[in-house]
Amino acid sequence: MATNLVVRNVDEEVALALKQLAAAHGRSAEAEHREILKSALQRPKRRSVAEVLASMPNVGEDADFNFRNA
Repeated sequence: MATNLVVRNVDEEVALALKQLAAAHGRSAEAEHREILKSALQRPKRRSVAEVLASMPNVGEDADFNFRNA
């Protein structure tokens, strides 16, 4: 369900910047505001530790990093 959101006491400079950005993107200030909120609040899907480790490139063997035996 959509909800109305009212933002009060916005500095004129901020409101003007929003209107200019909206015009540059060919949309209303309200639509631009929705897009800004959406992009700011979207979070990437959390990955497990296993997924992060699996995505790391293979950069060598353990012996390649053993500097004490060199």
